[in-house]
Amino acid sequence: MTLLSVSNLTKSFGGIVANDSVSFDLNEGDIYAVIGPNGAGKTTLFNLISGVLRPTSGSVQYAGRDITGLAQADIAALGVVRTYQLVQLFRQRTVEENVQIGFHLATRGGVGAALFRPGWVRRQERMVREKSRELLRLVGLESQAGLVADKLPYGQQRLLKIARAMAAGPKLLMLDEPAAGLDTQETSVLGDVIQRINDQGITIVLIEHDMNLVMRMATRITVLDFGKKIAEGTPVEVKVNPAVLAAYLGEAELE
Repeated sequence: MTLLSVSNLTKSFGGIVANDSVSFDLNEGDIYAVIGPNGAGKTTLFNLISGVLRPTSGSVQYAGRDITGLAQADIAALGVVRTYQLVQLFRQRTVEENVQIGFHLATRGGVGAALFRPGWVRRQERMVREKSRELLRLVGLESQAGLVADKLPYGQQRLLKIARAMAAGPKLLMLDEPAAGLDTQETSVLGDVIQRINDQGITIVLIEHDMNLVMRMATRITVLDFGKKIAEGTPVEVKVNPAVLAAYLGEAELE
């Protein structure tokens, strides 16, 4: 079943066309990758889907609903949650507190609730603590729950960012270069985490430059170059596509 349908999505910045009539369909349960050289328009595409930017033309359908141009918070509330290239953590808060902050879309409160702490507030706080620990277990950080986030190694900070995104309850999780800056071992751990998340029924679309990770994880791939889609298919199909080899990857990088 199609979960996300991107149709002729175009974004122009003055005379520069960052995305040029990009189209693809994402099925429920996919791990879908968007790849291409720097400047190909990958992050702009994520920004259009997630509501950070409004498209110049084209449309985005999610779960049968037109979400084109909706605000980012409204799109996230529907279950489309994204991460960014940079690690953006509350560095002086604990690992667990960082995940708890991610539950803001699923919780309610107010001045009265904070002052009088009725039963539903206490139950909600208990739920957030329990689910935060579950998410830390999912990404392998449960033992570091009480550690200040700034003390985590860089690779674990990136996993914490994913755990916090998961706290928003995504049905579609968008990961923008999750392996950036990671070594081979850290990337392998990241791949295992992505697979565990997908095994929970969460559809994933990622931008990634690490071709080993892409070829290992992706069910389908879209390739962008200068804002245009130049190829789409399975990893095996993309690996031998002449346009991809010429524009971006080179045969050695796809082996």
